[in-house]
Amino acid sequence: MSDENTNGAEAQAQAGQNPQQAVRMQVLTQYIRDLSFENAVAQKGLPAGEVQPEISVQVSLDARKRPTEHQYEVVSKFRVQSTNNADKAPLFLCELDYAGIFHVEGVPEDQLHPFLMIECPRMMFPFVRRIISDMTRDGGFPPFNMDPVDFVALYRQEIARRAQSERPADAPLS
Repeated sequence: MSDENTNGAEAQAQAGQNPQQAVRMQVLTQYIRDLSFENAVAQKGLPAGEVQPEISVQVSLDARKRPTEHQYEVVSKFRVQSTNNADKAPLFLCELDYAGIFHVEGVPEDQLHPFLMIECPRMMFPFVRRIISDMTRDGGFPPFNMDPVDFVALYRQEIARRAQSERPADAPLS
């Protein structure tokens, strides 16, 4: 019986074409670059009246090439701030810069930036979520279990913001 079901990569190789290199990503390390937690309630006392916490989360991302070939450092920065909805008095502020070093191969150059800014933070997010949850709990508040972050939407917003800031001030809006 002959093997008539040859996969696409083997068929391309047999035809003399180079098959597309497979994407390879490996997490080499993850670490906390910076972490702070401020408990305004403990410092100033409870706000007068009923406490109705409102929490805001800000996320920013950064990536840079490392000196070693195919290695990149990706940093996700989270700022979680809680205020009392009634009088806007601060309750707590948690800031976390969490980084990872990744070995990435096989990603086309034009797709490398979105890959680093979407896939790498997505892999680190469960650890970030746990750290922030532990910090809020250890800081004297109920644990804050952050909702998943849509890194694709975050990336698209950043690209749109950059395009907006690069457009001349007198250019018409399209």
